[in-house]
Parts: sequence; C-alpha cells; structure tokens
Amino acid sequence: MNTNVSKADYYEVLGVSREASDQELKSAYRKLALKFHPDRNPGDNAAEEKFKEASEAYQVLSDSDKRAAYDRYGHAAVGAAGPGGFNGFSGSVDLGDIFGDLFGEMFNTGGAQQRASRQLRGDDLRYDLTINFEEAVFGVETEVKIRRLEACAVCHGSGSATGRGPTVCSHCHGRGQIRYQQGFFSVARTCSTCGGRGSIIHDPCQTCRGETRVTREIKLAVKVPAGVEEGTRIRYTGEGDGGRGNGPSGDLYVVLAIRAHDFFERDGQNLHCVIPISFPQAALGAEIEIPGIDGPVNLKIPEGTPSGKELRIARQGVPFLNEKGRGDLLVRVVVQIPKKLSRAQRELIAELGTSMTIENKPTSPGLLEKMKDLFT
Repeated sequence: MNTNVSKADYYEVLGVSREASDQELKSAYRKLALKFHPDRNPGDNAAEEKFKEASEAYQVLSDSDKRAAYDRYGHAAVGAAGPGGFNGFSGSVDLGDIFGDLFGEMFNTGGAQQRASRQLRGDDLRYDLTINFEEAVFGVETEVKIRRLEACAVCHGSGSATGRGPTVCSHCHGRGQIRYQQGFFSVARTCSTCGGRGSIIHDPCQTCRGETRVTREIKLAVKVPAGVEEGTRIRYTGEGDGGRGNGPSGDLYVVLAIRAHDFFERDGQNLHCVIPISFPQAALGAEIEIPGIDGPVNLKIPEGTPSGKELRIARQGVPFLNEKGRGDLLVRVVVQIPKKLSRAQRELIAELGTSMTIENKPTSPGLLEKMKDLFT
C-alpha cells in the first residue's frame, strides 16, 4: 500500500487568482486538461495526477456554492461527508461541457481499446477523519471503516452467471461509441445500447446483477504523520473503488480535520499560549515551569518584563511534516494584579510605591506639555 501526503490550493492548481471569473476558470482548466490528459500522456503517472488535481479543482471552483465554502473554510469544506465521514468523488469533470464533442473526440487518440480500458478504472474515494490536536502534532495510527465497490466473488468480476463474460455490442461493434457525420466533422456519441462499455452481458450474475462489483465494508489502517495541518490529504493508492470488470482500483483520500486545543493555538509549526505571572516575577525576573505540548518546560522571565510580552522557547512547537526539526513555543505573559491583599501585603506595596514615586513621574517635557493640553 503506497501512501503520500499532499495538499494543494485549488486556485494555485489552476494558476488563477482568487477573483477569477467563471470564464477564466474554464479557460485555465481547458489548457491544463489538454496538456495533461491521459490520452496525450500514456503511461505518465505524473501527468495523470496533475489532470486529476486540475479536474478536482475545477469541480469545486466552477460550482458557486462549493467555491464560497472553499474560500471560507479551505479543503475542510469540500465534499462534506455523510454518515461515518465517508463520501465518494470521481475526480473528473465532464469534458464535453468544457471542449464539446469534437474536442472530446480529439482526446481519444488511443482508439476504442484504450478508451474502454480507461472507463474500467474505479472511482477515487474520500474519507473525512477528525483527530485530536496532539495527534496532529505527533502523529497517530488508527483504523477506519470504508464502504467501497469490489469485484464480485461469485462471478469473479466477469458479471456473467456462467462465467462466459460479456459479448461485443452489436450496435457499436465494441467501440462504445456511435459516429455521426455533421457537415465536415465526424462526431462520436456514447452508444445507448451498451452505455459506452462496448460489450453486453446476456446472462448476468444474480449476486452483482451483471455489474461485476458489489459493495463491501472494510477496515483500513491509517497512519497520520506528525505535523499535519487542517485539510491535509493522505492518499492511499489502489484503496478506492475496484474497477468494473476487474479493472484497476481508484485511490482513497483521507482528509483530516483537527479538533481545537484548550490551551494551545497553532500558527504553522509554532504554538502559542498565554501564562499569568505575578508582579514580582515580572519586575525581578524568574524561571518558572509551564505546560508544553509534550510535557512541562522551563520559561525564563527576564527582569523588567512588561505585561503582554511574548517570550520564545525554541523547538517546543510542532514537528515539520516529513522533515527534521520543530517549530517554537511562543508564550505571552500577562501580569496579574491581585484583587485582595492582606494588611502586611498592603503595607509592603505602599512602601514600595513610596520608594518609586519619583521614578513613576513623567520627566519628558514633551509628555508634560501633552498632559497639560488634555486638561486645558
């Protein structure tokens, strides 16, 4: 099982700005689809992946509701899951809508056999997985349940009760398409008899009803690496729907959502928190122990630290994804003023205030003049 972590902004995938019009989106997608379509890049897995990413991006951004949700919430808002967090998507766009039938036909340079083979591939699937804050920081291994289409065990994916399998469609002669002449152009349309498969099963299997696949629930081990962020996608190659007629399987994309933490906030690989300190600690300096994401850490407070000052503890943040090293922990200290004091404490503070009276008076002539202006 091959896995990799990937995350790409849809606007960056299409190479457009976030204010791009519908026509600009369509034009950008048309160029990418022409460049990376599998028919024009046979055997090039990288090109196929770019084609799928562009198609997925256009699927979302061309829909006004999905685009609005994506602009606000990012990848976490795309393809909201049903019960169990599971949702399927094909990862493709209707090319007929983008290029018309003529350009769609231009893509099929590999002939009927290559076209039929591509149609057999199973769909990609999506599973939305919610994890805790700490699990996103340090990684976690968990088990998920998914429902997917797999080859029928009774007919072994042939769709035929007798095992003979499909026969060539007599209407399209196995091409899956019917050609029509329109003026100077030859236009191909999907065969209505076989649905574009190029073949027909005359004795369908009773279990899968000739569909060659049945729905099955499976358990899958998911390994989340340390340092993932909200919306990170983990790809599991070949774990999507099985292909029709024993065709290749699609992929599974596990999309992560992360629960908020009660104490820490995250900014990239850095963590932020707020710690209260006393006036003596702020004035005289101190070294205190505070909570860290993976255990207590020491915080050194310099002498004369003002309230609201942000102090940095190196390498106590989030690990870098698939790299060595960690971010930092940024601690904002807030000086607490006690609401109730004992008599002894009040006397000590009063004595301190008396000794600091001169130091607390403004000495800048400019500041004095500004203060006079406020009261005249």
